[in-house]
Amino acid sequence: MILIYLQEAQNPEIDPTFKLILVVIFFIVLAAMLLLRLYRVVESIYVNKYNKPLFLNAIIFKKELTNQQQSVLRNEFDFYNRLNKKEQEIFRHRLATFINKKEFIGREGLVVDEEMKTLISATAVMLTFGFRNYIIELIDKVIIYPTAYYSNLNETYHKGETNPQLKSIVFSWEDFKKGYHIGDDNLNLGIHEFGHAIHLNAFGKDDVSSEIFRGGFDKLTSYLQDHKLVRDTLTTSKYFRAYAYTNQFEFFAVLLENFIETPDEFRGKFPKLYNFMKQMLNFNFAGY
Repeated sequence: MILIYLQEAQNPEIDPTFKLILVVIFFIVLAAMLLLRLYRVVESIYVNKYNKPLFLNAIIFKKELTNQQQSVLRNEFDFYNRLNKKEQEIFRHRLATFINKKEFIGREGLVVDEEMKTLISATAVMLTFGFRNYIIELIDKVIIYPTAYYSNLNETYHKGETNPQLKSIVFSWEDFKKGYHIGDDNLNLGIHEFGHAIHLNAFGKDDVSSEIFRGGFDKLTSYLQDHKLVRDTLTTSKYFRAYAYTNQFEFFAVLLENFIETPDEFRGKFPKLYNFMKQMLNFNFAGY
């Protein structure tokens, strides 16, 4: 009797209902994989034709800012106020998400307040507003000094920097604020440093927005390489400050400052470059 019981236990009958459930799950997973592959093919065709993602936002649980953060945004961030109502809702959701995902650290006795968190994060959200993936995973920490700080690395004072090794972006709060007090001088520390972070992040990721950014940047650099007259005009016009010609990263960051702060002048002087920037950022908001 014991032997018979053991043999039956080793060969149990599988419940037909359980078998059916397993089959259904298998076909659901298979269908999901096929749909995902089909979606990627369709979006790739769409990107090649229109230079933008098939969709930007898929918000399931909408996040909202605190009343204090909303007040800072409305009173101090002009870009937000130029958006339509629907875009403002998306901007607030993205901003709340960005703030929650980053660690904000004050240095030299600086206490990080909601104004600092909101304005610094709003700069990042503005620049990535045309991206589907807007978090900038390259950066985990936002470090804020009260003024320009001394760097032991190169023994000089800095106003800001982007450090991918430490996954950090660093600002002098005094200089960050100064960039927004004068909105049309094409000098904006926040835009410049987040420009570096976006550039580096896009060349390290394979999402659709990074793909579009890289494609646009390649077109921009190829255009300049093939048109010496345009290169000469760039350097003689003095519209872009000389620091732009240090390397490709500084070039993009300076162009980004000009693109955001003086878009009409940029478009009028260098329409091709302006369109490349607009394509790279998928920036079709607030009159840009």
